[in-house]
Amino acid sequence: MNPRIVYGTAWKEEATQACVEQALRVGYRAIDTANQRKHYFEAGVGEAVARSGLPRGELWLQTKFTFLPGQDQRLPYDPKAPIAQQVEQSANSSLEHLKTDYLDSYVLHGPSGRSGWSAHDAEAWSAMETLVGRGVVLALGVSNVSVEQLEALCAQAKVQPSYVQNRCYARNGWDAVMRTACRQRGIVYQGFSLLTANGEAVRQAAPIARVHRKTPEQVIFALAVALGMLPLTGSTDAEHLKQDLEALDVKLSPAELRELQ
Repeated sequence: MNPRIVYGTAWKEEATQACVEQALRVGYRAIDTANQRKHYFEAGVGEAVARSGLPRGELWLQTKFTFLPGQDQRLPYDPKAPIAQQVEQSANSSLEHLKTDYLDSYVLHGPSGRSGWSAHDAEAWSAMETLVGRGVVLALGVSNVSVEQLEALCAQAKVQPSYVQNRCYARNGWDAVMRTACRQRGIVYQGFSLLTANGEAVRQAAPIARVHRKTPEQVIFALAVALGMLPLTGSTDAEHLKQDLEALDVKLSPAELRELQ
């Protein structure tokens, strides 16, 4: 399954299950979460998936391994264990939370440092590759990553990343340098915070939105698709979720694309 848009579940806490159930009812089939209780409630995603009654084959489930500094006290692994064991423990916990026997995508939730690709990063990635070899994970990804770090990862990885997930800012050309690096490597770029991080860009999209009889927010999602992104939306409003789906089929002209970039 190759999703066209993903429902993101960060920062929804106890409302996670209801939000995911709503997204599934509206028509979303790709869900992003993380085994990081600080910002996600992965078990709530699993409950929503189970209650939906949808066949597993119709769903695309992505979750993440988060290093210890990104966690709070509610850990999905033994903090004293080697990183490889932490990855395995976190993945097993995710499978239980999501009530599934495989993950469509497993993402390293940011390298361990702001720069470079450390031994800890390499150990975590190697453990994730082992999960692919066992058939527990179908594809790997990395989030909150720089081009430098991506290049270092790709240089040593046995299983190349299929996805990069970054916060996407209009002010740097919608992460143009990273998108180019991904395109050159056949990696799908997942963009998140498309609206919340780009308020000015949303306002500037209003004239184009009027031409298409759409909302400015829909124009931003249409732009993301035109730029080759796999966009994430985290809306809790059913109507907005429907509009985001409709935006996938909005065709912007070359002139409009230039104006928005």
